[in-house]
Amino acid sequence: MFHAHNAVTGRTAPGVTVGVPPERALTTSSHAEELRNAFLFTVDALKRRRADLVTEALIADYVALYWLEWNGGSLQLTVTGRNMCEQIRAAKA
Repeated sequence: MFHAHNAVTGRTAPGVTVGVPPERALTTSSHAEELRNAFLFTVDALKRRRADLVTEALIADYVALYWLEWNGGSLQLTVTGRNMCEQIRAAKA
């Protein structure tokens, strides 16, 4: 188990762990930036029912960050995920 890292704040939540292998741990700011850059594409692909365009690793990272969650066998945005979409869109405007 590894400490959950918040890609937005850059902090690791003490005592919180996720089952992510070390090579996929969210520990670098460049990885966090990659996740933010790919998130709108991911959300769009999921809305179009094209999850095949999104890697399992990306989905696992977004679920670990609570940006996406599984609900009845499908992925949906969490409140945090919706907020991230708004922040990313605002930053690109």
